Amino acid sequence: MSKVVYNFSAGPCVLPKQATEAAAAAIADFAGTGIGIMEMSHRTKPIEGMVAETEELLRELLFIPSGYEILFLGGGASLQFCMAPMNLLDSNANADYTDTGVWANKALKEAKRFGKVNVVCSSKESVYNHIPKSFEQTPGAAYLHITSNNTIYGTQWKEFPKANTYLVCDMSSDILSRSVDISKFGLIYAGAQKNMGPAGVAVVIVRSDILGKAEREIPTMLDYRTHIAEKSMFNTPPVFSIYVMNRVLHWLKNLGGVAAMEKTNIKKANLLYEALDSSKLFKGTAAKEDRSTMNVPFVLNPEFVSEDKKEALEKELLKSAAEKGLEQLKGHRSVGGFRASIYNAMPIEGVEALVGFLQDAELRFFTLLSNS
Repeated sequence: MSKVVYNFSAGPCVLPKQATEAAAAAIADFAGTGIGIMEMSHRTKPIEGMVAETEELLRELLFIPSGYEILFLGGGASLQFCMAPMNLLDSNANADYTDTGVWANKALKEAKRFGKVNVVCSSKESVYNHIPKSFEQTPGAAYLHITSNNTIYGTQWKEFPKANTYLVCDMSSDILSRSVDISKFGLIYAGAQKNMGPAGVAVVIVRSDILGKAEREIPTMLDYRTHIAEKSMFNTPPVFSIYVMNRVLHWLKNLGGVAAMEKTNIKKANLLYEALDSSKLFKGTAAKEDRSTMNVPFVLNPEFVSEDKKEALEKELLKSAAEKGLEQLKGHRSVGGFRASIYNAMPIEGVEALVGFLQDAELRFFTLLSNS
């Protein structure tokens, strides 16, 4: 019998078995056609129907109101760093950006190519360990941009700021993990591979009345209106990635939807954070009030582990964890230590296994320390 493996990768993420099994079957034969999904034209009725159904599932699960369009695009969230300001920001206008992590910083750098960017708050000096909450928006700014969850640093906006105009949000790593009032946003974009599918497709949710106001000439492929008019079929879309997302959305709906998933995510996160807070060997790195329910970075406590011994102990713990089926726990290089990404598809049993491992590791460490 093969061992149980829990994948704590920050992205591409763990996916529900139901989704991956359906995807594997569809590679050989999609919808009983005898043709594999990766071989089938996007102009056929089975594919058009699947994409339309995926859109409807998103509308249902996120309670997306009328007046919003949903697009399935290539290029990931990183393309949206430039596509959003290209469509929304005139060269003589300005927009407000919050700097709360690596991806937020990349977004604001790209936006500077298209207009003036006001960095209204930043937690960069504290290694992005918290979400700044007090800041002044710029009068007349076209929009306020935020990154809802920061995968590297494990921080998350618990309450979204109220924008003077509208919010633009990179929601890549926590979309579908909690209930969100879509009407607060003018535009939401999210790469699928963090929480809702494989790499290759990004979802854009955009309020149609904010488009068409930038005076610049926008390249055809980078104009949201192009893809809205063609129902994401202007060119060949990432069909296979959309199909896996479709299966993930069905899985989520059958579990009770986003509200039910949010309760489970809070339970999983609380279990892990409580273990870290009660530990002497490990400690979390994010401010408690801003802790992400999706990504949990933690390090060895410097009070007990000296700098010269830290690297060797981290490697030993990562190796031991992998032997027990706890994979992809290495922290990002800018933070170090460890990181457990506990996205929607991570079962609570995985978090329980990780907590047990951490507690056992701590017991062994201090037993050896006392005997040395």
